[in-house]
Amino acid sequence: MAITGETLIGEILRSKPEAAEILMEAGMHCLGCPSSQMERLVDACMVHGLDADAVLAKLN
Repeated sequence: MAITGETLIGEILRSKPEAAEILMEAGMHCLGCPSSQMERLVDACMVHGLDADAVLAKLN
């Protein structure tokens, strides 16, 4: 599965469980929060002040 900025955090974690470590290292420590599961990656990056392109590069 190719991950894009539009991919939901929940979808990323279900399809690629190892992504949790990458996201946590980037500063997203709220992966277990129910609302994060329905949040697009690009929105989560914005909220956490992260460069979405850099996070995408690491995830893909």
